[in-house]
Amino acid sequence: MRDVKRVCSAAGNHVTGKSLPPSELEIRGSARERSMTEITTGGDVPSNMTIYINNLNEKTKLEELKKSLYAVFSQFGKILEVLAFKTLKHKGQAWVVFEDVSSANNALRQMQGFPFYDKPMRIQYAKTKSDIIAKADGTFVPRERRKRHEERGRKKKEQHDANQAGMGLNPAYAGAYGAAPCAMSFFVTNLYGRFGAFFAFIFMVPEGPAPPNNILFVQNLPHQANQMMLQMLFCQYQGFKEVRMVEAKPGIAFVEYENEMQSTVAMQGLQGFKMSPENPMLITYAKK
Repeated sequence: MRDVKRVCSAAGNHVTGKSLPPSELEIRGSARERSMTEITTGGDVPSNMTIYINNLNEKTKLEELKKSLYAVFSQFGKILEVLAFKTLKHKGQAWVVFEDVSSANNALRQMQGFPFYDKPMRIQYAKTKSDIIAKADGTFVPRERRKRHEERGRKKKEQHDANQAGMGLNPAYAGAYGAAPCAMSFFVTNLYGRFGAFFAFIFMVPEGPAPPNNILFVQNLPHQANQMMLQMLFCQYQGFKEVRMVEAKPGIAFVEYENEMQSTVAMQGLQGFKMSPENPMLITYAKK
């Protein structure tokens, strides 16, 4: 793991051989200040709910990229949408749409230059309003190309349903060749309904919580979660050492810190954090 270090240049505070007139120093200082403001706030583009990110690693798979961006940026507020595309024109770029402007502001300022898949992110506000925001405020106008694409998709679906109906199949039922559910499946369902609670009681083994220690046990992770996503979340806390995932058991991971005080801070900070809308993290101390 590499720590993210931000270095602020102090040029102008030290004189190296030849001094400059005060007026020129002031001009250079104000220019530098304007430049830093443009880098951290997105230049002339006004603040809005969508941030535009570029300089992303183009080798990262599209779905993994979107899920990783969601995992990293959801700490700043509710995310409505993450957009990234396969086209050559849009490679290395993505858009993250927040529910409010303050979340986008915090994300832009705190994540500017953050090393993401070995490349520092460059972030600014999006120049155009995202469709999901436009639909919410009533200013959405469908794009002509998208309308044609949706129309073709609708016609294909209608044709597919018509073909299914002609073959005597019900498209709403996913059974093989339109066959009715077998009696065995009904029997199994009925049996579980009667005795499911009994079986659950028999196999439930109560265990006490592990005492505080430097290793955390993380559960309820989405299946697409990977080591990079978790590392970017947990490395924000001091003393982070490593993330260990279990390939045979998706949905769980172990995160190690230098001592139990540091692991406790991380657990409290990320308890219930949602890497996806359906997966709030459950964090406990690992059993040794």
